[in-house]
Amino acid sequence: MTESLTAFELLLQIDQRCRLLAADLPSQSIRQDNWSGIGFRLGEHWYVAPMGEVSEVLHEPRFTQLPGVKSWVKGVANLRGRLLPMMDLGGFFSDREPGHELSAARKQRRVLVVEHDEVFAGLLVDEVFGLQHFARDSLESAEDLSGPMAPFIKGRFQREQVWQVFSPFALAQSQSFRHVAL
Repeated sequence: MTESLTAFELLLQIDQRCRLLAADLPSQSIRQDNWSGIGFRLGEHWYVAPMGEVSEVLHEPRFTQLPGVKSWVKGVANLRGRLLPMMDLGGFFSDREPGHELSAARKQRRVLVVEHDEVFAGLLVDEVFGLQHFARDSLESAEDLSGPMAPFIKGRFQREQVWQVFSPFALAQSQSFRHVAL
């Protein structure tokens, strides 16, 4: 006659078998230290924003245009009851440096939502490529950059193309970004 197991004893046996068959997690020395960010494109330039600096990524919402603001301020959208100022990131930089204009293809456009200190804004970009991972030790300096983008670029990663590390928090602190009135 076979011995009848209680439900608890059966769970203990299953637990023991699972522990015997489970693979160990990689040790700290084997695990590579990765840097992760949200990849996006503006015009013909590729960027990656640090994970902690983008609250969310949205499809381009409907927005209401505002009078008396600079051309790169597209308007305001309602995001779950909060007014989200919509900023054309390409337009902001194309005023200062050609080549960052938004493409005509509206279908791929996305909004990177940034919330930093008292700034809550949506940055309209051409396309988002999702989460990008890079080896942290492959981060290169961007000290050789000049021009209006330089204060917002914190480094770069090299792959098939150059991914410049763009800081939305640095942009949110910029007086030129905060000054939206004509």
